[in-house]
Amino acid sequence: MKKYWLMKSEPGEVSVDDALAAPKSTVAWTGVRNYQARNYMRDGMQVDDGVLFYHSSCAEPGIVGLARVVSTPYPDPTQFDQKSHYYDPTSKKEEPRWQLVDVQMQKKTRTLGLPELRAKPGLEDLVVLRKGNRLSITPVDPKHWRLIVKLLG
Repeated sequence: MKKYWLMKSEPGEVSVDDALAAPKSTVAWTGVRNYQARNYMRDGMQVDDGVLFYHSSCAEPGIVGLARVVSTPYPDPTQFDQKSHYYDPTSKKEEPRWQLVDVQMQKKTRTLGLPELRAKPGLEDLVVLRKGNRLSITPVDPKHWRLIVKLLG
């Protein structure tokens, strides 16, 4: 069964435009170092799942595009790269700790920011709107997905 996800990226790391400009508009979702977010990628995501591409840690955070998962999970190579900001000296190649999936941009959208998301009836329980939620990847209920896609036009 198809699932839906909200995946946050800082525009300085990988923006929606960077993803669109990548070969086949596809980026490896590197650098996730939270166990719950990793588990969503490793255990929950499947090829063709829908993705709300979300810019975070920027002047106007919000949903900026629609994408899809295009790979099964595999080890994040940045965990083994000593030059990477995401290097993890405790992760071993024979037992990698961190996984990722490839995400392919489908469409850049207008920015659907937090104030508009909060104001829309029907999205009150969207995970990204919960107080204290800091996860970079969260599940999206199909009813929320349909409403957000409709809002984006």
